Amino acid sequence: MKASLTALVAVMLLMLGSAPAAYAHCEIPCGIYDDQLRISLLKENITTIEKSMAEITRLAAAGEKNYNQLIRWVNNKEQHAGRFMEIVAQYFMTQRLKPADPSDGEVYLKYQAQLSLLHRMLFYAMKCKQTTASEHTTTLRKLVDEFADLYFESGS
Repeated sequence: MKASLTALVAVMLLMLGSAPAAYAHCEIPCGIYDDQLRISLLKENITTIEKSMAEITRLAAAGEKNYNQLIRWVNNKEQHAGRFMEIVAQYFMTQRLKPADPSDGEVYLKYQAQLSLLHRMLFYAMKCKQTTASEHTTTLRKLVDEFADLYFESGS
């Protein structure tokens, strides 16, 4: 009996470990969107990346290195850049931006401009993962503001 119970618990733990991750927002057509919240989250992630970069730079310059803290700040920077990229790709690009017909003049131009901004945001988020260069977070913040202005321009 005890062996059976142990085996059952082990199987359940294995199943839990292989279960797909659940995210805060799905891709079913539920209609529950908070675009402004996502813009705020993008900005919050940028601020966290900036703080992480500053701490990495400070810790790397210290005489005696605290590698534990250095690694934690690098991981934090990576996680928040990844979260930023997730919002851009999974929320805005796959759920909120609808493909526009090329013959639809202004609508298509706006769609192209939004896609370009989102792609640039992904590119600079990747640069934030690769470096501690603060110009990348400055560029990201500018791109988020540009995207938000364009996105909310006509109540998208």
